[in-house]
Amino acid sequence: MLVECNLLAFGTSTHAFGISKPMKAFLEKLKNVDLKGKKAFAFDTKFKSWLAGSAGKGIEKRLIGFGMSIVKPHASAIVKGSEGPLAEGMEETFEKIGSEIAVLI
Repeated sequence: MLVECNLLAFGTSTHAFGISKPMKAFLEKLKNVDLKGKKAFAFDTKFKSWLAGSAGKGIEKRLIGFGMSIVKPHASAIVKGSEGPLAEGMEETFEKIGSEIAVLI
């Protein structure tokens, strides 16, 4: 089914400065799927700190390794706590990103 999609967006919360274990396992399974040339976007949630790392950055790197075309650089939604909520303005930021991606594809 994934090969039928025009755009694939991959995201997870940032864990231990990078990609969460469930997302790593999912991406590992995708190694056997032909996604070359498919359009993709990576994102994450994380704390507002340069020490927080970025799952989106690592996901994007793997998507490029699959031969996917990145339509927009990875983005992070800042959260106020480990259970959320999103920081002020994040929903609007991602609505804008979604609109920009829609125009690109």
